[in-house]
Amino acid sequence: MFGYRVPAPDEAMLISGGRRGLKGAPFRVVTGHGKFVLPVFRKVRFLTLAMREAEVVEKCVTRQGIVLTVRAVIAFKVGNDDESIVNAGQRFLSEQEQMSVLTGRIFSGHLRAIIGSMTVEEIVTERQKLATEVLETSKTEMGKIGLIVDSLQIQSIDDGDTGYIEAMSAPHKAAIQRQAKIAEAQATQASVEAQQEAARNQAEFERQTAIVQAEYKAEVDRAQAKSAQAGPLAQAHAQREVLAAQTELAERAAELRQQELVAEVVKPAEAEAERIKLVALAEAERMKIQAEAAASHGRVALDQLLIDQLPQIVKEAAAGLSQANVNVLNGADGLGEVAAGLVSQGLTILDTVKQNLGKPDAAGDAMSAPAPRRAGQDDGPVPLS
Repeated sequence: MFGYRVPAPDEAMLISGGRRGLKGAPFRVVTGHGKFVLPVFRKVRFLTLAMREAEVVEKCVTRQGIVLTVRAVIAFKVGNDDESIVNAGQRFLSEQEQMSVLTGRIFSGHLRAIIGSMTVEEIVTERQKLATEVLETSKTEMGKIGLIVDSLQIQSIDDGDTGYIEAMSAPHKAAIQRQAKIAEAQATQASVEAQQEAARNQAEFERQTAIVQAEYKAEVDRAQAKSAQAGPLAQAHAQREVLAAQTELAERAAELRQQELVAEVVKPAEAEAERIKLVALAEAERMKIQAEAAASHGRVALDQLLIDQLPQIVKEAAAGLSQANVNVLNGADGLGEVAAGLVSQGLTILDTVKQNLGKPDAAGDAMSAPAPRRAGQDDGPVPLS
């Protein structure tokens, strides 16, 4: 916008031509924001607030009268407050490069004054103390011109050709060299001792290794000898165990075979003998009972037994006729005669049996007597009249 001005972040805008600024300053200070400025009626200038640097190279005389060339660097800037900006603007607005020149001169004076009150040893060994004293003495004077110092660094201190600083460092150098030689000698001695210790350790290690190897070889030899002796013994023991196992197995097989023979032969034979014995006993008992029955019942029982067998005898004879080639000539009368003949033969057989039963062994013979012959079996033709 026309007439509207904005300062940079590291600048202060100074507006003149209108009402006065802080404490009657001929300009107003604007930082951090813009401002509308009437053209022609107002004038705007900018003062830098950035960091600036000043280098100081100054010959200073110490309290001992020794000339030292001191090189220092000062970092400074315009203060951020309005008062510092007004003070710096009134002094450096037209020639802002003069701030570095004036700052260098101010610090040169204070540096000469402070070094003049110190010895070379203090200056060399206490540089930070020197820088702090210079900053403290120059702070008030720098504030009056609107500047603040951020840091002061003493870069170098040189005594020229006097050689004082070098001479001052000679004892320290000698001590350092002496300490270095002592340290080197100690290091050498330690190295030699370490080598000797390493050699002793190596020798001890080799000796122990030889002992261990000898013991190991002896142990191996003993183990091999024991193994050589144990081999046949172990083999014999194993063979003995095998024979014992085979013997036990054979005994078990014999026992099993014996049990099989008992189960397959002896037991069945015993059972058969027992059966035969029981059958014989039963048969004898039966015959005894039959004999007792025949004796107790007498002839009545035997007659009754034979009478009971008569129909069966006649039936067997008739069955023989069924297979014979017989011609019946007189019809029903002839058949009657045949039947009568069969009955007559049956009675004849019955009488014969009765007669035989009268003998002492009749009871036994009756049981074993042959069956009666059937009619028509090898007896020739049956008579019909």
